[in-house]
Amino acid sequence: MRKRWILGMVFVVTSILATALATACGGQAEVTKIKLALDWYPNANHAGIYVAQEKGYFTDENLEVEVYTPVDPSTVNLTVAAGADDFGINYQPDLLMARAQGVPVVSIAALVQHPLNSVMTLKASGIERPSDLVGKKVGYPGIPLNEPLLDTMLKYDGVTGGLEEVELVNVGFNLAEVLINKTVDACIGCYFSHESFMIENQGHPVNVMRMEEWGVPDFYELVLVASEETLEERPKVAQRLVRALMKGYSDAAADPGAAVEILLAGTKEEVDEAIERPGIQVIAPLWIEAGPVGWQTSEKWTTFAEWMYTNGLVDNPINGNEAFTNQFVDAAK
Repeated sequence: MRKRWILGMVFVVTSILATALATACGGQAEVTKIKLALDWYPNANHAGIYVAQEKGYFTDENLEVEVYTPVDPSTVNLTVAAGADDFGINYQPDLLMARAQGVPVVSIAALVQHPLNSVMTLKASGIERPSDLVGKKVGYPGIPLNEPLLDTMLKYDGVTGGLEEVELVNVGFNLAEVLINKTVDACIGCYFSHESFMIENQGHPVNVMRMEEWGVPDFYELVLVASEETLEERPKVAQRLVRALMKGYSDAAADPGAAVEILLAGTKEEVDEAIERPGIQVIAPLWIEAGPVGWQTSEKWTTFAEWMYTNGLVDNPINGNEAFTNQFVDAAK
């Protein structure tokens, strides 16, 4: 009896020591609450985030993640840098412009490997390539980046005057509407994963001119943003988030249909099912095209940074290599 009691005590003490050791090694770390700010309202681009939430990948990493859309998504780089948000989803060009202004933010994963922004026309118009736009009205949402993007595409297709040979019209974000009612002949700022289906669902097939196919240096549509301070002081939190998101996006890419169901069920905001179901089929391959989800290349960052400087979007050259890191994706592979 005494021998059994001693053995039992040894087991209990061993278990306590093992638990303490696991905790010390991070095996049972305290739950960390973080805020993840989106670039826009929830859509198919964000499916991997909601999959990670639904499947418990954040929980597995001892993370409690608040995913939300800011009142003004254009401020994500600033709020992340200031610590108001722990991490954010934003665009490669915007991050480079922020860094050019001294905002200390870094991309720690690329979520969409190519630009989704495009030049779009109605098939019935017969406009199929940038040079067909000469003398035409092109609607855009008033975002300055779209001007040199279109200028580059035009010149690449032999339109020597570039923007001077089209009429650029600021139509706000009513891009689909003005294209359908023929207020404009084309639009830039139209996403081939979103506006294309919005327009085609109303019975108007479209032509899509992808930017990277018409002279614009390839760039990442969406990246995961962290502040330099967070990466210095809380790298383990960044690592846990990246690991969970890589699993979520890998699952979403493997089964886009299931992922969009999770997206539809997991957000309190209105999501247009008729757009997001076909949209995710277009986007999903772009999550995994580079190999591991999130992988980034120096070429894309440096080439696009140089293009931005050449086209007057920033006043001084930007070091693209300082704008991103593969540290966390590499460690999570």
